[in-house]
Amino acid sequence: MSGEEMILTKEGYAKLQEELDDLKYVKRKELAERIKLAISYGDLKENSEYHSAKNDQSFMETRIIVLEKMLNTARIVETDPSNTSTVQVGATVVLNDVEFSEKIEYQIVAPAEADVQENKISYESPLGKELLGKKVGSRIQVNAPMGIIEYELLEIKAL
Repeated sequence: MSGEEMILTKEGYAKLQEELDDLKYVKRKELAERIKLAISYGDLKENSEYHSAKNDQSFMETRIIVLEKMLNTARIVETDPSNTSTVQVGATVVLNDVEFSEKIEYQIVAPAEADVQENKISYESPLGKELLGKKVGSRIQVNAPMGIIEYELLEIKAL
């Protein structure tokens, strides 16, 4: 990730900050204790506990660097909670899958916040890109691996 701006919702920023704080102030100490204990076992060449802890430390320090860069370049999207006229980052939308007549609800978020299990999709995803700026009643077509999926925008919910 270069010096490009990271767009986040307030909730997403807080979640990443919480993760960073946990890694820096809790997990680092726990990992230091694991390494210290593993060193006490002696012979570091054959010490799998030591190598495992050092590997975990490497992954954790990399994640800390990534989170710090994301938060330092973040621009928090100020979503107008009363604006339900068009889809914006942070908005929750209710869609109707035209083919299957199924209602689906998604929140449009930044890529770092996207989580399909929580029905949060990135504004950079094919569906997210199509939804931004749309109004209730709009029909959206998204090219998916299984073909084109058509949705109707039923509702834009206030935050």
